[in-house]
Amino acid sequence: MHLTLQEVDLSKKLSKKEYKAQLKHYQFELLKLQQTFYLNDIPAVFAFEGWDAAGKGGAIKRLTERLDPRGYKVHPTAAPTTEEKSQHYLQRFWRNLPRYGGIAIFDRSWYGRVLVERIEGFATEDEWQRAYGQINNFEKTLTDEKFLVLKFWFHVSKDEQLARFKSREEDPFRRWKLTEEDWRNREQWDAYEEAVDDMFAKTNTKNAPWYIIEGNQKRYARVRTLQLITYAMRKHLEKLNIPVAHDHLQK
Repeated sequence: MHLTLQEVDLSKKLSKKEYKAQLKHYQFELLKLQQTFYLNDIPAVFAFEGWDAAGKGGAIKRLTERLDPRGYKVHPTAAPTTEEKSQHYLQRFWRNLPRYGGIAIFDRSWYGRVLVERIEGFATEDEWQRAYGQINNFEKTLTDEKFLVLKFWFHVSKDEQLARFKSREEDPFRRWKLTEEDWRNREQWDAYEEAVDDMFAKTNTKNAPWYIIEGNQKRYARVRTLQLITYAMRKHLEKLNIPVAHDHLQK
């Protein structure tokens, strides 16, 4: 299926009551699934991308807060260091892959090559065009080894992003989250939108699919993320003919 940002319904919402009930349900599901992946040496990689202030961090927090902390690691991706610039751009992601049975969560990922590096001119056109195939090969290498690879784009409207920027600006406890780079990226919204649609068209594969998270309401976005991950983890286990550990237990 071809994904585009223009087709996303950003009006989806959950009430607080629905949110609390569903969050508890999916977090318990995730814990059982994490234990099953660990017991069967199945690794998983989740890549989180999206607009600035679209809710990636909040979703990652809800994803991990009930998991066994020994079984996952979150990797926030910043600008490459001088040493990393002297290596192939995938090098720093290769070395952060999880051990068998572990989960690696990338808060921004290798897709920076076809997003920020493309827009800001940090990569030449030849480099970022070539990256689509390199990324597909990288992910295929993982999934051939029984990795579960899932990719999420957190989508909000331009007006909602502005409201969140202003909220952060006015809150002394969250002001650190807002940078000049965020404002500069916002000025290039249309260019990023084009790059994102290109990314979906060229890297949304059956073995490593993209999911767009409707993020205008944070409650909905968080639950939707957990729902998609639990579904994909269960389907992955079914494909491998592995039952979910402790599936008989009640919450």
